[in-house]
Amino acid sequence: MATAKTTTLTFRIEPELKEALRTAAQQEHRSIANMVAVLIRDYCKQNDIPIQPPAAKKTTR
Repeated sequence: MATAKTTTLTFRIEPELKEALRTAAQQEHRSIANMVAVLIRDYCKQNDIPIQPPAAKKTTR
C-alpha cells in the first residue's frame, strides 16, 4: 500500500493550547500531528473549504 507524501509544518502556540492539543490527541488515541490534521479537515469541512487530493502520478511504459 502506497502512503501519501507529507510535508513538515512548524509553528509556535501558547503552552496551554499545546497541552489541550496533547490531551485531545491522547483521548482520541492519535498522535499530535494526526490530531492537527483531523482538526484542519473538520474546520475545512465546516467552512466549505475544499481540500484538493494529491495529483495522480503519470506512469510511463
